[in-house]
Amino acid sequence: MYPYLILKHAHMGFAYLSILLFAARGGLMLGGKQHILALKPVRILPHVIDTLLLGCAIALVVMGGWPILHSPWLIAKIAGLIAYIALGSVALKYGRSKPSRLIAFILALACVAYIVLVAKTKMIAPF
Repeated sequence: MYPYLILKHAHMGFAYLSILLFAARGGLMLGGKQHILALKPVRILPHVIDTLLLGCAIALVVMGGWPILHSPWLIAKIAGLIAYIALGSVALKYGRSKPSRLIAFILALACVAYIVLVAKTKMIAPF
């Protein structure tokens, strides 16, 4: 039981770090501070944190014995994650204008909120 709890808390910690870093990077992008976003640690750290986050997630699914295709809440989290990645890419990199980046950033944060709510409630419609 203890390894599972340690892994669960590590996953949650990496999730909160990832969200915080995304919000900070979004703020820097919207504030016109692209020179800070270009720094090597700022470019590398999100990948390290997200890799650890994904590794913990996979380990939790294996340890928990959840069959992904029979766990609607896991499918909802994965769908939310895909939407978050796509919107985050538009917000931080591929958006053509500042307004489109802002909208994508807000929608990406909404996806994150959905993912967190699904994780906490294990319900696909946690509202």
